Amino acid sequence: MSVSQPDASLPDHAALIALAQRLKTNGYRFVTPTPLTHQQVNQRPENRTAASLRDVFGWSRLIPETMLPLAEAQGLLEAGILERSEDGLKSRVRFSSLDDLLLMHSAFPTLDEDSVFFGPDTYRFAQSINHHLQSTSHPIKRAADIGCGTGAGALLIAVARPDAQVYAVDINPKALHFAQANAVVAGLHNMQCCHSDILSGLTGNFDLIVANPPYMKDAKRRAYRHGGDALGADLSVRILRESLDRLTPGGSLVLYTGVAMVGEHDPFFEAVRDDIDHAALAWTYRELDPDVFSEELLEEGYEDVDRIAAVELVVTRRG
Repeated sequence: MSVSQPDASLPDHAALIALAQRLKTNGYRFVTPTPLTHQQVNQRPENRTAASLRDVFGWSRLIPETMLPLAEAQGLLEAGILERSEDGLKSRVRFSSLDDLLLMHSAFPTLDEDSVFFGPDTYRFAQSINHHLQSTSHPIKRAADIGCGTGAGALLIAVARPDAQVYAVDINPKALHFAQANAVVAGLHNMQCCHSDILSGLTGNFDLIVANPPYMKDAKRRAYRHGGDALGADLSVRILRESLDRLTPGGSLVLYTGVAMVGEHDPFFEAVRDDIDHAALAWTYRELDPDVFSEELLEEGYEDVDRIAAVELVVTRRG
């Protein structure tokens, strides 16, 4: 097991935490929309530059030189939280609200290969986790959030089950950097961030495994978006197969993902049906939203896709 190490190219850890705590104290809240909505709202002429901290750290708008005191702006620049471009000053980090949590992640637009995503998928993923936590009677002593990103899933579990040891795992150092800071801001001591490809970096079994993997077929193969071949389903299939043997008796996998539906075919479910359809496992599968990210259908590789559906698969190992 390896714990993420500091990276000089990342925003300063202590400065991120201090900024997040300040925003929380000031009552800051921001619900992050889809990238398309974000783009359309920001393209309105009156929204070109920021007029509030919500504009700066939520909408990722340009910061007028007169908005922040010079010393504060310089401090945030030196901490790597702000950056100066040809257009002006801008935050490299966004802060989004999830229940009572405030989570830091990558600024809009998320173009970098190591961007840390947060958006409507995260909110649906959170609903799946909360529903499971409210409905299960199985004790949760160890849990893992695969491909944790901001750590949203791990944080929700750690809050709801304070006696559990929760692992937030990712292969992206920036994600682990943000997730660690988010745990500190939330005041949690039962969540550990680890570098791990799925569960390969962890030992033992788990009472709960959750995952919200990327599921797009991304031409640039950016890790936060690209779900692999099979129209983006490969990573979700791999997570399921590598998780099933790591469940304790009574333990569950809650997998939220998206599926590129081709006619009446569900490529993800067809790929995993034989893995889950046997006596040792109980499962439920449902569509949470029949049509998400419709703009992706214009991209190369989606010519035969009718829609992209958000789905939830819950698999429980019988006790």
